[in-house]
Amino acid sequence: MVAKAEKSKLFIRTENRSGVLEDHIRAAKKALRAGAARLIPEVRAEIELIFTDGDEIRSLNAQTRGKDAVTDVLSFPELDLAPGRSPLEVASPGDFWDGKLFLGSVVICKTRAEEQAASFGHSNEREYAFLAAHSLLHLLGWDHERSPEEEKAQFALQEKILTSAGLTR
Repeated sequence: MVAKAEKSKLFIRTENRSGVLEDHIRAAKKALRAGAARLIPEVRAEIELIFTDGDEIRSLNAQTRGKDAVTDVLSFPELDLAPGRSPLEVASPGDFWDGKLFLGSVVICKTRAEEQAASFGHSNEREYAFLAAHSLLHLLGWDHERSPEEEKAQFALQEKILTSAGLTR
C-alpha cells in the first residue's frame, strides 16, 4: 500500500507482519511525514515501513548488525548521507523508483515497541511515532552512536518532529 503525504512528498509502503493496530501505524506514518516535511521538503521520496515481531527482528539484527538480540527498530538506509545533507546531492538515477527517491526501510518490532511504551509510561502511538522518527533520521544520515553530541542533537530533533506531528504523549 502506498500513501501520499499531506505536507511532505513522502510515500510510505507499509507491511504489517505482526498485527499492529491501525492507530499505531497511522502514528508512525504521521511522524515519518512530519520529519520528511521538516528535513527534506524538496524531495519526492519513498520509505518502506515494516512492522514485525521479536523473532524476525532478532534474526535481522543478527544478520545485519551481528547482534543476536531483539531490538525495537532497525533502519536500512539506501543512501550514504550525512546529517543535514540533501538526499538529492548523492542520489543516482538508480535510486529513484517511479519518480520517487527510495530512502530505505524501517522495521519496527511490535513487541518491543509496546513493552517500551508501557515502561516509559506513554501511549503506544507515541512509541511507534518515536521509533519511526528515530529511524527516519538514521535513513537521513544521523547516528546517535557516533558521538554524545550527535546523540543529543538527534534526540532533540526527534522530539521536534513528534511535537510538530502532535505526538508527544
